[in-house]
Amino acid sequence: MSNSTNFPDLNERARHLLKVLVEGYIQEGLPVGSRKLAQQSGLDLSPATIRNVMSDLEDMGCIIAPHKSAGRVPTSLGYRLFVNGMVTVKPLEASALQSLQSKIQVHQDPHSLIQSATSLLSGVTQLAGVISIPKRDSLAIEQIDFVLLSARRILVVMVMAHDEVQNRIIHLDRDFTASELQQASNFLNEILIGKDLQQAKHFLVDAMKQDRKEMNQMMLSAIQLGEQALVTSEKEQDECLIAGESNLIGYDDLADIDKLRQLFTAFNQKRDVLNLLDQCMKADGIQIFIGNESGYSVFDDCSVVTAPYTVNDEQVGVIGVIGPKRMHYERVIPAVDVTAKLLSAALKSE
Repeated sequence: MSNSTNFPDLNERARHLLKVLVEGYIQEGLPVGSRKLAQQSGLDLSPATIRNVMSDLEDMGCIIAPHKSAGRVPTSLGYRLFVNGMVTVKPLEASALQSLQSKIQVHQDPHSLIQSATSLLSGVTQLAGVISIPKRDSLAIEQIDFVLLSARRILVVMVMAHDEVQNRIIHLDRDFTASELQQASNFLNEILIGKDLQQAKHFLVDAMKQDRKEMNQMMLSAIQLGEQALVTSEKEQDECLIAGESNLIGYDDLADIDKLRQLFTAFNQKRDVLNLLDQCMKADGIQIFIGNESGYSVFDDCSVVTAPYTVNDEQVGVIGVIGPKRMHYERVIPAVDVTAKLLSAALKSE
């Protein structure tokens, strides 16, 4: 889990009261006063003692008073301390687990699985679901075929690892016959199978630099076809999917119109979301960013919870949720974890 290095040293009493305060605020969304904290804490402490502890927690930056004479609410630091050692993670509810298990099925194609998992996670948590799509350039080529659409218009069909199929149409500057395309396909399959897209591109560039006298016309045509087939447009490059953004409109914590507009703009452009998910790819297990820990100001009022998903034990992407800091971490964390594991199992090659 992501965390800060400068944590205040809290004694057991302060830790317990902070835990009760955070849980109370997450549950009801209202500032927690000393009287209510005394009732809910289960500790035999006077209101004055509790007020002193709350004052200390406020001085440490763990809680804050949103208004004068009001109760206290947790800060990002308070949430971080809560998540790091106070939250009691609960098993996923049986109905939610059954829904995920029944709908994340092996028989779906990989892209449909990824899309389905994101939407289901969003539905279970009532937050915005996010997932990074496996980077296509890192997938190994298993087969390349060319289909003649017209004399100079060719459909390229590339089968990649993990049953990923990529189709694109290329336009050529001379006529090709079906026989020439078959020869080119056979040649490229011999030299490119097992290489990922980046390796294949470099291989073809190096091949073109070799002595042309050593290559016949078929080999030259095949290499030229291969170069065009491997061109990846910006739209086809690394991307992410986002589902359930509208769920966030109902949270009071995100009610500021300007901030909500900025958040939805970030969802639409995806750049900051992708960069954040890429950060999560560099670490194992559940990752949690609270407030400005993400490094992107648009998420300063949010928490992000992610987990990696794998294909045949190889980590290929990250799935998670974005929502208010006042989220039910005890339910969200297992929901993200279970969804990632179910997706990994469904994507596993038979």
